[in-house]
Amino acid sequence: MDRDGRPPPDPTDGRTGARPRRARPRLLRMRARLGRARTAVAHRATRTAARLRAVVRRARQAPPPPGPFRPGFWRSPLRGPWLTSVFGLVLLAGIPVLLVTGLLSYAAYNPGLGPPDDQTPDKGVLGFYLFDWPTHPYWLYRLTQGVHVTLGVTLVPVLLAKLWSVLPKLFEWPPVRTLAHALERLSLLTLVGGAIFEFATGILNIQLFYVFPGSFYTLHFYGAWVLAAAFAVHVALRLGRMARALRSRDPAAELRTDLARTRPEPPDPDHLVPAAPRAPSMTRRGAVGMVGAGSLLLLVVTAGQSIGGRLRATALLAPHNRDPGSGPNGFQINKTAAAVGVTPAHVGPDWRLELHGHGPALVLTRDRLLALPQHAAALPIACVEGWSTADQHWSGLRLTDLAALAGLPHAGSVLVESVQPPGPYSSVLLRGNQIHDPRSLLALRVNGADLSIDHGFPARVIVPANPGVNNTKWVRRLTFRA
Repeated sequence: MDRDGRPPPDPTDGRTGARPRRARPRLLRMRARLGRARTAVAHRATRTAARLRAVVRRARQAPPPPGPFRPGFWRSPLRGPWLTSVFGLVLLAGIPVLLVTGLLSYAAYNPGLGPPDDQTPDKGVLGFYLFDWPTHPYWLYRLTQGVHVTLGVTLVPVLLAKLWSVLPKLFEWPPVRTLAHALERLSLLTLVGGAIFEFATGILNIQLFYVFPGSFYTLHFYGAWVLAAAFAVHVALRLGRMARALRSRDPAAELRTDLARTRPEPPDPDHLVPAAPRAPSMTRRGAVGMVGAGSLLLLVVTAGQSIGGRLRATALLAPHNRDPGSGPNGFQINKTAAAVGVTPAHVGPDWRLELHGHGPALVLTRDRLLALPQHAAALPIACVEGWSTADQHWSGLRLTDLAALAGLPHAGSVLVESVQPPGPYSSVLLRGNQIHDPRSLLALRVNGADLSIDHGFPARVIVPANPGVNNTKWVRRLTFRA
């Protein structure tokens, strides 16, 4: 009873706000089923984990298959962490430069403008760094792409030596020991595969040997990002070990060691040092010297195509007509008119240039173009294959003047179309900053003479710091856009 003499409230009476009713029988049954399911899943997971551990244990106990999986197969006394780290240090410095200059080349192609320039429409976040490619300095693309190609070729012996030094790692037995080991193996295989793919496709492109199952541009771009990711993971996993290996031996003393005193390195946890090494037939000094000499030789026979001058004669690996002839048009070209299907009929007396912009289109003959105010610029041609010309003296009409003539003096882009049959780079989209650079021309003449048909007669585009393939030849239409 309370103070007023009334009985206390019934605890089960919902109207009084007392404690809730008991759980319903159906809810209890559902909870019971859920508990039994959790127990069953945990039991199965335990059994699966036990079976996996048993499989791994049996694999570890099983003898390795014959051949390269056997520890005694690898017997070179030179293999070891120190030599591997020496080659790795060179690649650690070189591969980031290759990646950066390669991605800069991608930016120079102006893929941010969309088609027809962009051949990677599904790039997504991989295009995060794109920017308006500058026209200053005018030799920028010649420098970045020359470094990219020359360095890539020069690093080939170092890459092969590094792969040789770690070859036993690719044949470890058992192939996978733990989850961490599996991830490390995956990163290693991705790194090796990505490096081989990028170097191989790049060299094939330099030699104009187009055997790719698609566009080189697209394949090389996505391959570069795969290599970059694998390289970053590998460096994070191995940088500490590489530093310790480099500190373990005195480089000067190692490179003074003769053959009689050459000894295998102490056993290492990565098993790079052979278990039963044979007698050495070469010193580590000889191995490093042989790789260095190979790189130096490739540098000598490659760099001339980018540097030019007298060194061009040494560019034995450059397929672009090392002797292009004499006269005003005697400089390198990428593809001839015949190679892309341009005939004299396409560029004969009936040729006209169409200007589109604001208002009616203008149709101009070559004589009419020559009668307009002419301007000059000294600019090279630099191509993705790494070759470039010396500065050539071009003359013609400024693109910015043509934009004004088309009624769009502040044009933001221009679509340049060629008379050549439709195909890769038969048209290109240039940015506003490229249009309004006073050195950007619709060139009609070069070095005081009319353009030859192979150099783009009757008119071609020439833009500072622009990839050569974007300096469209045999122009028939310019469409300026606001």
